[in-house]
Amino acid sequence: MNHKRLFRMYRQAGLSVKRTRRKKLLRVGVAQPVLSQPNQEWSLDFVCDALGTGRAVRVLSIVDNFTRECLALETDTSFASLRVTRVLDDVIAQRGVPKALRMDNGLNASNFLMA
Repeated sequence: MNHKRLFRMYRQAGLSVKRTRRKKLLRVGVAQPVLSQPNQEWSLDFVCDALGTGRAVRVLSIVDNFTRECLALETDTSFASLRVTRVLDDVIAQRGVPKALRMDNGLNASNFLMA
């Protein structure tokens, strides 16, 4: 028996049916930090695309959020975690250590502070 038929039978019997409302997800917004100089925060992101042959291509981009300067672009069909850390180490060797890294992990945006 589906829910509509059950509701109709309750109404015919004079019974009241309590409807439960769906719980809404409350998301707490985090204020964006005010950046005042380079190397305060970097963003890491992967961009995916496909070639005409159908083969997937991924691009790792590292951007300084204050200057909006692209610090690194690495292109390949796949990235192992060791390669990502190697690229990040190369950029750190050139530019210094950032105070924070921002990464987009799907629905959960992350901030990591560097020690």
